[in-house]
Amino acid sequence: MNFIFVSPHFPQNYWEFCKNLKQNGMTVLGIADAPYESLSPLLRENLTEYYRVDNMEDYDQMYRAVAYFAFKYGKIDWLESNNEHWLEQDARLRTDFNISTGIHADRVATIKEKSKMKDAYRDGGIPSARQIKAAEGYEAVKEFVKECGYPIISKPDVGVGAGNTYKIDNDTQLDDFFKIENTGHYVIEEFVTGDLFSYDAIVDNQGEPIFESQATWPTPIMDVVNKQVGLCYYVEKEIDEGLQSIGRKTVKAFGVKSRFVHLEFFRLDRDRPSMGKKGDYVGLEVNMRPAGGFTPDMMNYSHNTDVYRIWADMAAFNSSEMGRQHCEKTCHDDEYYCVYASRRDIHNYAHSHDNLLETYHDEIMMDVRIPDVLAGAMGNHCYIARLKTPEARDGFIAYVTQLAEQ
Repeated sequence: MNFIFVSPHFPQNYWEFCKNLKQNGMTVLGIADAPYESLSPLLRENLTEYYRVDNMEDYDQMYRAVAYFAFKYGKIDWLESNNEHWLEQDARLRTDFNISTGIHADRVATIKEKSKMKDAYRDGGIPSARQIKAAEGYEAVKEFVKECGYPIISKPDVGVGAGNTYKIDNDTQLDDFFKIENTGHYVIEEFVTGDLFSYDAIVDNQGEPIFESQATWPTPIMDVVNKQVGLCYYVEKEIDEGLQSIGRKTVKAFGVKSRFVHLEFFRLDRDRPSMGKKGDYVGLEVNMRPAGGFTPDMMNYSHNTDVYRIWADMAAFNSSEMGRQHCEKTCHDDEYYCVYASRRDIHNYAHSHDNLLETYHDEIMMDVRIPDVLAGAMGNHCYIARLKTPEARDGFIAYVTQLAEQ
C-alpha cells in the first residue's frame, strides 16, 4: 500500500506515525516544504521517498507532488496529514486522485466550519449550544441575545483553539464587536459553563472505535490564551461512560471513518433547558485529527500503549490487537493520570526548574521548551508527568503553577 504523509515533520512527534506505517509494510511517501536535510534522522529513515515543494499552500505544487508519486509508485491508497491546517487540502487531493480512504472535498466543510458542525450535531441528536452567524447582521444577533441572554461567545467559523475568541457581556461590547473587521466570518454562541473534556479515539472503516481515551481540561482555554496563564490538562486512567457514549454517537453523526479524532465536550454545571441537565455532556466542536501537541504521547504514558502503532494498524489492517487489548481492559491498576502543566516566561514561580525536576524526578516523562509559534496556547515550557492518584495529579499541577510571592 502507498501512503502519502503530508507534512510528516510537523508536529515533530509525527515521525512515529511514519515509523509504524513502514513497519506495517507500507510505502511511506512524504511531502512538505522543509529541506530534506532538515528532517530528523528518525523521520528520514522511515520515508521511502520525500518530495519537497516550495509552498505547501500552493495547490498546484501539491498536486504535482502527488501526481509524481502516483506515476512512480502506482495507485495511492492513503493521503493524510493528521493536521488541522491541511484537512481541506488533504480532502481536495483525495478527491482529485480518487483516494477512497479519508474525507473528500464534498464533506470537509462539516468538520472545518463550526456553523456546519451544528447541522451534524442536530441531525445526530447531539445537544450543543445555540448559535447564529454574525453575517446575519446586528439586528439578528440582538434578537439571538434576547433569546439566550448575555454573556455570549464570538469565535471564527473556521479556526482552532481560542484565538480571536471573545466573551461579550453587554450591548456595549456587542457594539464594539461589530466594529471589528471581518465579523462576517464569525459565529456567535450562547455561553456555556461547565468542565471541558475530550473524547479521543481511533476508529476503523465502519466508524467503530479501536482505541478510546479521555482528557480533562480544568483550565478554560480562553483563560490560557487571553489571560496568559499556563496550560494544564491531563489524560484520565479510564473513560467516563457518559463521555464514551456521546463520543461514539458523535462519531456516527459525523460519519467519521478510518481516522484519529479529538472531540470536545462540556459537562454542564447546571441545568440548561436548551441543552440538558447538570452533568450532561454537550458538543463543543469536533477535530478530525489527533489531539495537538504531546497529547498522543501522553495517551501512551497514561495507558501503557502506543497510539501511533494502533493508528498505523488501522490504516494497514483496519484493526489492531494492541487497540483491542486496550478497549477490553477492565482493570486499570497499571495505568496513570498523565498531566501536562506549563509555565510562561512572563511569570516568576515559587519552585525553580531544578527543584521541580528533583522533586518529581521519578514521575516526569517529558521536560520540553515549546516553540514560540505554539507558546500562545501551550505555554513556554511544559512538564509532562504520570501519577497514580488524583491527589498526586492535582499536587503536581499546583507545584508547577504556583507563583512566587511578590
